Amino acid sequence: MFGLLAGVLLLAGGGFAGYWLLSDDAEDPQVTAAQERLRPFLLAWQKDRAERAGTYTDSPSEAESLIDSVMTNLKPSSTKITAGSGELKDKGEVRVPFTVAMRIPGVGAYDWKSEARVLKRSGKWTVAFTTPMIHPEMRPGQTLALSGGGDRAKILDRKGDELRAASLTGVVDGKSGKGVSGLEARYDDRLAGGKGPRKAVVVADRGTGKAAKTLSSAKRAKGRPVKTTIDPRVQQAAADALSGVKKKAAVVAVDPRNGHILAAANKPGGANRALTGRYAPGSTFKVVTTAALLDKGLRPSDPAPCPKYEHVNGQRFENQDTFTLPKGSTFREAFAQSCNTFFVGARDKLSNSSLRETSQAFGIGGKWDVGTSTYDGSVPVNESDNDKAASVIGQGRVQASPLVMASLAATVKNGTFQQPVLVPDAVREKYRAPKNLDPKVVADLRTLMRATVTSGSGKALKGLPGEPHAKTGTAEFGTEKPPRTHAWMIGYQGGSPDLAWAVLLEDGGSGGSDAGPVAAKFLKGLG
Repeated sequence: MFGLLAGVLLLAGGGFAGYWLLSDDAEDPQVTAAQERLRPFLLAWQKDRAERAGTYTDSPSEAESLIDSVMTNLKPSSTKITAGSGELKDKGEVRVPFTVAMRIPGVGAYDWKSEARVLKRSGKWTVAFTTPMIHPEMRPGQTLALSGGGDRAKILDRKGDELRAASLTGVVDGKSGKGVSGLEARYDDRLAGGKGPRKAVVVADRGTGKAAKTLSSAKRAKGRPVKTTIDPRVQQAAADALSGVKKKAAVVAVDPRNGHILAAANKPGGANRALTGRYAPGSTFKVVTTAALLDKGLRPSDPAPCPKYEHVNGQRFENQDTFTLPKGSTFREAFAQSCNTFFVGARDKLSNSSLRETSQAFGIGGKWDVGTSTYDGSVPVNESDNDKAASVIGQGRVQASPLVMASLAATVKNGTFQQPVLVPDAVREKYRAPKNLDPKVVADLRTLMRATVTSGSGKALKGLPGEPHAKTGTAEFGTEKPPRTHAWMIGYQGGSPDLAWAVLLEDGGSGGSDAGPVAAKFLKGLG
């Protein structure tokens, strides 16, 4: 078979469906006998049985080779061959017109008319094989093939190079040339140059693959590239950070100044959990809860009891590994060590709508126009005391994607929410948060997130350059006892480079001990 030469696409493999129709109106017994011999040849061709079709001809190997070449290159999704009435031209020669009608991915319906010569030799009828019989526009040494498949534009990173992130770009169907997932699907018409046939059927030289004649039309417009905000250096660091992870995982990084998505890595590829995954954020959501408590007047230096258990209407809440903090511990320490029982105990300071209202300042639950599909989070109004108790520690009905949590960290760094963006020129209107955080609340959040690294559960980042700020999270899910957990860590760089990020390990254990090392590897990879 062939490769792609001179703009001609020669595809491999094939399968199709169709049906057979042949006229039996002939009265002359010679015509009838000739048509009976032609019938299985055309039927075998229709069913893509090139070797069998060849056995009905006077040149079996040549017929098999050409039919196989045509069917493999065009790879029709359906084939129908209709033969007309034969005509006796001379003693021992009958000519039968027939029509081949195919549906070809990337082309659509394509059909042609031809004629078969059936000869009587040594008392037996046989199909006289010639190249023009397969298609009248072909000559010996030629075949049918597809062209135009190479005109599709590329998806680019922020530097203008081809984007290397399969879970973002998605997949193009090799048969039709259509994007079927990711950005390839979302921007299919733009990348392909519009609607209509994407490929053309051509007569091609079998030796060189060079097109000799175009038989069907294809649109001539060239596709336009799609440029993203992905920074190849940051994307590579994110991908490298996941290289040794055995769980399903994601790393997202955004620029706090403008929301540009700098990296979105997924392991394994395919599902874009980085942008569209829906998970309980666990203790990383305590950034929102803390903002709500600070807004109610609580200060980082205020006392923060952290007992072993906290009970709410018979439901028991506890800290990871049931740790406690000593008497006299402060809000700052409860945040840094991620004390669930303190936050559950502080729920009475918040109304049923407090978390939802505060989350709006982080853009959570808004309708984001990012330039690709995203899940933008949900923080419902609490319906009960138990619902509120679960929500303050990022459980219950609170849900977010890694992108949402990276954006949450970015909001703390920037001071105000900047909607994430992946394809800037496709964004019609950015979502704007209906409220902003109080500057004093922002300042306290920054202090608390830095303390998480220097003296708390984010110690995996301690000593790294760039002054990382962070919050860990261990989110329970499922009904098993003990429950299984997703591991989270979110954060931002207080210095350079200017980015915020989120790490998620599905069913990955603990935020501090499992997500933390992945986050550290990511930050180290930035250089």
